[in-house]
Amino acid sequence: MRFGILGSLRVGGGESTVTAGRDRIVLATLLLRAGRVVPIEELVDAVWEENPPATARAQLQICVSRLRQRLALLGLPPEIIVTDPVGYGIRVAPADLDAEVFARAVDAGRAAVDAGQPTEARRHYRAALALWRGPALSGIRSRSVRRRAQSLDEQRLAALEECVDVELRLRRAADLIDELTEAVERDPLRERLRGQLMLALSAVGRQADALAVYREGRRIYADELGIEPGTALQELHQRVLAGDLALTGPAERTYNPIRALPRAISDFTGRQETVARLVKEIEEEGARVQLVDGMAGSGKTTLAVHLATALGGRYPDAQLFIDLHGHSARTPLTPAAAVATLLRQLGVPAERVPLDPDDRLAMWRTELAHRRALVVLDNAADAAQVTPLLPNGPGCLVLITSRRRLVGLDEGRPSSLPVLDPDEAIELLGRVAGAARVAAEPEAAAEVARLCGYLPLAIRLAGARLAHRPRWRIADLAERLTSGRDRLAELSAGERSVGQAFALSYAQVSPAAQRLFRLLGLHPGGRVDNRVAAVLADLPLTEAQDLLDELVDANLIEEGEPGRYRLHDLIGEYARTLAAEQQAGEGRPALERLLDYHLQVAAAIARSLQMAGSPTLFPLPPPSRPDLVASAVGLGRAWFDENRAALTALVRVAETEGFLRHCWQLARACWEANFDGGHLDELIETHTVGLRAAETLGDDEAVAMTLNYLASGYYRQARFAEAIGQMEVALTLYRRLGRWREVRNILGNLASAYTTHGDYRRAFERFEASAALARKENETGPMANLLNNLTIALTWSGRYEEALRTARNHLLLARETGEPRHLGNALGHVGMVRHRMGHPGPARRLLAAALRLKRRAGNRFGEGEVLNEIGELDRESGRPDLAAARHRAALVAMSDARDLIGQCASRNLLARAILEQGDVASALDLHRRVLADATRLGARHEQARALDGMARCLRGTDPRQARTYASRALALYRQVDSPDQASTAELLAELD
Repeated sequence: MRFGILGSLRVGGGESTVTAGRDRIVLATLLLRAGRVVPIEELVDAVWEENPPATARAQLQICVSRLRQRLALLGLPPEIIVTDPVGYGIRVAPADLDAEVFARAVDAGRAAVDAGQPTEARRHYRAALALWRGPALSGIRSRSVRRRAQSLDEQRLAALEECVDVELRLRRAADLIDELTEAVERDPLRERLRGQLMLALSAVGRQADALAVYREGRRIYADELGIEPGTALQELHQRVLAGDLALTGPAERTYNPIRALPRAISDFTGRQETVARLVKEIEEEGARVQLVDGMAGSGKTTLAVHLATALGGRYPDAQLFIDLHGHSARTPLTPAAAVATLLRQLGVPAERVPLDPDDRLAMWRTELAHRRALVVLDNAADAAQVTPLLPNGPGCLVLITSRRRLVGLDEGRPSSLPVLDPDEAIELLGRVAGAARVAAEPEAAAEVARLCGYLPLAIRLAGARLAHRPRWRIADLAERLTSGRDRLAELSAGERSVGQAFALSYAQVSPAAQRLFRLLGLHPGGRVDNRVAAVLADLPLTEAQDLLDELVDANLIEEGEPGRYRLHDLIGEYARTLAAEQQAGEGRPALERLLDYHLQVAAAIARSLQMAGSPTLFPLPPPSRPDLVASAVGLGRAWFDENRAALTALVRVAETEGFLRHCWQLARACWEANFDGGHLDELIETHTVGLRAAETLGDDEAVAMTLNYLASGYYRQARFAEAIGQMEVALTLYRRLGRWREVRNILGNLASAYTTHGDYRRAFERFEASAALARKENETGPMANLLNNLTIALTWSGRYEEALRTARNHLLLARETGEPRHLGNALGHVGMVRHRMGHPGPARRLLAAALRLKRRAGNRFGEGEVLNEIGELDRESGRPDLAAARHRAALVAMSDARDLIGQCASRNLLARAILEQGDVASALDLHRRVLADATRLGARHEQARALDGMARCLRGTDPRQARTYASRALALYRQVDSPDQASTAELLAELD
């Protein structure tokens, strides 16, 4: 073995190889936690205890460096000591550390006992005990090391006692007397050892000596503890006196079964996977300590009692329960007070419970040393409260519940309890309020469960209210929970309330963490990252992160992934209630910081997404937290995706709280991401709010800007009349303000709207007016935008030669500017025109290049547009299967972009491909559905295309109806002056 800690510290076979005191403490601490990372703070505490110097971390690094050098001289790899961001650890194989070899040998001995192999068990126990050279880590005076070493010493005594039991059964009493005598002299208060010595003496006929051992023990207990010996030792004494001991070995010890668990609730619901996993860990993996944490009201105690009741048969000697009051109105129990209660549950008379806390804990461990006992330590405050209460007996199971994560506990399998899933929550509501009521109102029940945040406590309280109000419908409670009332006040019954449960958790964290928790309630999204927390609290990021960690440990917030957090709905409401109480003092400045931060980040990312020639954003002052802004800006478009819901909500909050400038500016800064990503509902909502704010401010320029971008959302939704109306008002305002660049852009946007609406005359008038202004400025970017939109109008109106020239000019400008989005648009439009002019080979190459660029830019509408064009090429070349696949992909892209007319176009083209695959019925049905949608939208070109497709589907089976559809299609094509009218005219001629 390379390392020894069962006695003085040994390294590489020698005891003086590491001589520096601090180095020995560090190495000992690492070996006591072998295979784990020991935090730097713990190492500092072990070395310097209460008075670490300012240079403690640096000195610790020097200690580790010296240790690595020393290990290398001894032939050990220096990398055996590993460095982690949290601290240091030591990697040792089980055979390299005597404590690990000891533990494995003891486990083997216990397994042999269970298997009925006492001789084999003795061999393993003696091999384990032979490893000891004295008290663990003797000579190292660090209190931290001594505390952990004492646990090893306790394990040695337990192994000795187990070994003695085996050897007494093997009739080796005579060999044990000297060893037991020495052990009792070293540990005179250890009742089990004293009883074993009495048994060994009796076994060899020395009953008088056995009685003397008892009398000496009784005197010591009376003098030092003020108590009588334990029940087991007293019973043994009586048996020695009566001479009824079978001197061939000890009698099996039996216990009166003790049942102190609370009644398990009859309506326990859900948690099947959690219960199954815990049972597996306990029964198959031997996990003797289970830690269950979770937010207030998540059902930790209910789960622990349910699990304890289910497993109770495996622990027949005792089933104990104690509420440690870690999170309650009462002061948390001290370990000594908790042990006194647990000892009384075990039947120890009050007068026998030692007054000294250490003696109480020793008695507790002795009482449980041989019992098969299950202990529920409920509502723990922290690791320090429960660590002394953990029994050493191999037959014990401990279930610990806490609202905090007990990260300082060395032993235990942690389980963080989530809320229920929706089906489990509804089932629980039914069990409390009545299954028939839930079955009668399933939708209302689901809504109540959702409004309770699927939190078991909230659902139970809601169910209790319903159970005591039989005249209420479940819908009545749902309405009360959503009608603007205090939802937390509604979720109460008698003295129990969700709000009170949260308040107890809140009271347990530091004042700085409480302040951050309140401020998190100001964030409307429920999900925040560490940067947002730092902004709200106006703290350095590292300090904010420490407070977030504290809130996570207290289960007041959840950490979904590193650096990203969420508040449960009800906890978020509680935080908002607290924030409202503090609004005047801290809330409003924090909210302004929050809005400023999101505006700065959104604006910076928006500038990076803009195409050359796009209107510039409004000016902003330098950010107050440039480090945090720069960090978020680096996420690019992904930042918008992650924060979209919060950004929309922040615009509403800004209006409600009177930050009107933030309203329209934040809406505009988010426009690119919302428009390109097809988030049109968010675009329209934010710009509608922003428009009200701009009008209230009397800022005509902000009103005009917001109208223009609001119109883009209406345009994408095919609400052309509204879009055109908004832009005409904006055009008037910009002309009055003399903002000619904006006038030029509005004219170009109007031209595009008229093009899509099929009014080419007005479209070309607006294009010409916009071009005149652009030529005066002689700027590349605006002209590129204009050429892009003009190409579309010329293509749709069938003026292919002009369209090709215009698209090529656009391509030249795009290459000059190097703008990828302009380049993608120009290549796509040249390809489309070449396709219509009968040049499929060049068209396909150009479109493939455009598709790559549009995908790279995240332009889902443009991607769908190009896919549809390539699909048409595939269909025309006799590959309808491939064409159908292209059009389906285009439909997905158009749906993502929320472009309704683009969706109609994709479905019409898909129907044409399906028809050529031979599925007439499906093609006809799809065209009919497109016709209904296009008619509702007023999209005359897609109406005509759907009617043309229906005619083609029916021309072989119902030529009369086909002729009717073709006639209607031709009339619509002529209204919009579409070049597609020629193909429909040919079809109509065939039908005649």
